[in-house]
Amino acid sequence: MVRYEGDRRSLADSIDQSLLRPEATRGQIESMCREADHYGFAAVFVNSYYVTLCSNLLAGSRVRVGTVTGFPLGACSTEVKVFEAMYGIEHGAEEIDMVMHVGALKSADYTGVEQDIRAVVDICKGKTLVKVIIETALLTDREKVKACEIARGAGADFVKTSTGFGPGGAKVEDVALMRKTVGEGMGVKASGGIRDSKTAIAMIEAGANRIGTSSGVKLMTE
Repeated sequence: MVRYEGDRRSLADSIDQSLLRPEATRGQIESMCREADHYGFAAVFVNSYYVTLCSNLLAGSRVRVGTVTGFPLGACSTEVKVFEAMYGIEHGAEEIDMVMHVGALKSADYTGVEQDIRAVVDICKGKTLVKVIIETALLTDREKVKACEIARGAGADFVKTSTGFGPGGAKVEDVALMRKTVGEGMGVKASGGIRDSKTAIAMIEAGANRIGTSSGVKLMTE
């Protein structure tokens, strides 16, 4: 598990710089890739339209390219999520952040939720990491634990707090709960509303391996 060691390198290694806004332009995506390469972030995350562009811009870089599946609601069919994941892989994505079907979880359709996640995991196996976004702001603590257990059972690599498009973002107590639930063998990504280094470091110290943010440069230059 990543622990903040008090230097810029360890912080940069944890940052997934994202630009997922619908109005994001090609120029903004290109600028983000240059910044991510300069600071040595773990990854950049973009909508699938820009995966090829980012893969070309970051060829030879240590920065990985990631994209999203079922974003931001998670309520599309499993087949759609699988197709989106396949598209991302075929165009150079090395990480997939998929949104769990929150409504299915809250309906106690645990088998359906696991099958949904597992279908994406199976497509990505040996090719990309899979992070499952559970959208913590919509869940009770008991549901958060159940979501993490299902994601772990389905073979996902990470659980992630939020899309950044929901009613709330990452909280330290949620990260700690997720880490306690999945143990040390699985990653935890804190995302949503992380806009300063103090908050990012608190998330890392609570158990997060990755920080999803659109403010990576600010985190590095504060």
